[in-house]
Amino acid sequence: MADSFDFTTIHKPVLLDECVALVAPALDAPNSVVVDCTLGLAGHATAFLKAAPNAHLIGIDRDSEALAMASERIQQAGLSSRFTPAHAAFDGFDEVLERNGIEQIDVAFMDLGLSSLQIDEVDRGFSYSHDAPLDMRMDVSQELDAAMVLSQYGEDDLVRIFREYGQERFARPIARAIVRRRVVEPITTSGQLDRLVDQVVPKSHRGKGNPAKRIFQALRIEVNGELDKLAATLPQIVNRLKPGGRLVVESYHSLEDRTVKTFMAQGLKVDAPADLPVVPKDAEPFLKDLTHGAVKADEAEITHNPRSASVRLRAVELVRPVPERWRTRFKASSDSAVARKERLGRLNRMEHANYVGGNPGTMRRDDMRATSARRQRESRQ
Repeated sequence: MADSFDFTTIHKPVLLDECVALVAPALDAPNSVVVDCTLGLAGHATAFLKAAPNAHLIGIDRDSEALAMASERIQQAGLSSRFTPAHAAFDGFDEVLERNGIEQIDVAFMDLGLSSLQIDEVDRGFSYSHDAPLDMRMDVSQELDAAMVLSQYGEDDLVRIFREYGQERFARPIARAIVRRRVVEPITTSGQLDRLVDQVVPKSHRGKGNPAKRIFQALRIEVNGELDKLAATLPQIVNRLKPGGRLVVESYHSLEDRTVKTFMAQGLKVDAPADLPVVPKDAEPFLKDLTHGAVKADEAEITHNPRSASVRLRAVELVRPVPERWRTRFKASSDSAVARKERLGRLNRMEHANYVGGNPGTMRRDDMRATSARRQRESRQ
């Protein structure tokens, strides 16, 4: 299937030149290692390998179809001898390195946007532009999909994810309309959801674009646990960087960018009281800001690749070994995020088990209230 595609036409990597300029300088040494945590269709990965002939790239992706196509693309480019694919979510970063016998790496790259494959494949339900089943799973082997969220979550849970992950001001009326509608008919397609949101959001209070955009974003984040996975992965990466190693991240909405910015800030500042007359060496910053804030796409890039309009590119370099206390903190932070994701995953499986006769919208009310309360407690931890 992969060789039926012209990769150059279906996939345009965002800020490609800028990313290569940040990644390649750290890959000069023989046998250097770069990990592309979001391989997608390997647009960035292929460019990194071409720009760094001494480097080996490990490409992580939870989407098996994307992984197969990326592997084919890299093989076509004659680069497969320096490439190792890994089918995993990126919060399995440590496990992937351990399986490949790697202790430290030189660069980690993350492009947190949807891949072209996920956007353009109509039957995945990621886009409101086409009527398709509400799936939105990046890993199609997992149980939870978007239709299940809409059919099983209580009103308060829907409000929470629409507000937190979509920053939707009409979260309550939209959630209420979903709960009412699913009693009459299951909401199983992107077209149904798009029309429902269009009916609820007042035309006088709409911004640019489709009013369902934030709801689709929120559902995608919830289904795939994106923010929890990101919070769990960033500490793993920095604990694996060699001195001089780099972390390069492209984010596409404010919640992702805030998570990345907040994490990086921990290593960019002095870890000592402000009134201390002399800063101990061990308290000096261990990260250096390479982008001086976030790099955004210019008009030429946006014209060439409209998907770059919302990108925020940040990069840091490890200037000295991570202090042991910070390594411990990062390990604890990653473990906590993973544990929270697993707890919420168990709740999802409980909701699935409480389905009555497999009919969407018919989860028992007492089970729904109990699960909603547990989910709210987990979200605050």
